Amino acid sequence: MKNVRKILWSLALVMGIASPAFAATGRVDHSGLFVWAFFGLCAVIVAAQAVPALMMMVGTARAVAKKVKEAEPVPAESQVKNG
Repeated sequence: MKNVRKILWSLALVMGIASPAFAATGRVDHSGLFVWAFFGLCAVIVAAQAVPALMMMVGTARAVAKKVKEAEPVPAESQVKNG
């Protein structure tokens, strides 16, 4: 009976010490609603800045492609004069 009592006391002691580990909810941060609202506002600002930047890059790429197409060399056969 003494052995069982020792085992139960040891088990109770270990479980008492380890109980905070079982109480963890998995959420590490303690951010409130205002912090998440601020992060959302930052994301909206970044997205609003990204749209015009992408439009500018597409316009620049189109202009470069158009100039490259206009600057294509004329084939050598058409440069020879028939004379």
